[in-house]
Amino acid sequence: MNTPTLATKRLILRKFTENDIEALYKIYSDKTVNRFLPWFPLTTIEDAQVFYKERFERKYNQQCSYNYAICLKEDNCPIGYVNVETDDSYDFGYELRKEFWHKGFVTEAGRAIISQLKKDGIPYVTATHDINNLQSGEVMKRLGMTYQYSYEEQWQPKNFLVTFRMYQLNLDGDSGRVYKRYWNNSTIRFIETNV
Repeated sequence: MNTPTLATKRLILRKFTENDIEALYKIYSDKTVNRFLPWFPLTTIEDAQVFYKERFERKYNQQCSYNYAICLKEDNCPIGYVNVETDDSYDFGYELRKEFWHKGFVTEAGRAIISQLKKDGIPYVTATHDINNLQSGEVMKRLGMTYQYSYEEQWQPKNFLVTFRMYQLNLDGDSGRVYKRYWNNSTIRFIETNV
């Protein structure tokens, strides 16, 4: 199994290809869209080509990969991405061009991926967001994730301190499991009561 194409009512979720470099550039070059991401916005098409090779082509060569372009069915052109890491965090990440915000596209894509993860026997999925990015936390809640804890991390390569909230959804029925790596790696960690 290596990144099977998924379809929803409005979307196609598929691998990025070299033909998507311009679309990748539009997603990753917008400063507003990339404000809460660890990397700096791309500044040239050449940057997008390098980013594709380093971030996506490498992942697609792995035996298992959940790195998807979010495409509208009408034109199959990427407007964002959704992915889940295959390490023990099963970290769920996403981004969408801002003209497509507030239309439920990430929630729709996220539900499809979570369904695939469950089918593939992945036991849980986690997601984190900067406490200043409340909109991202709302997406996590709509996907059925629940808040577990908060922690501080010096985020690289931007090199600034971020307080993250960690959410988790257990897919295998083990309701008591909490992924603790972020908690254990941070010297400042706490549980908020008003989330």
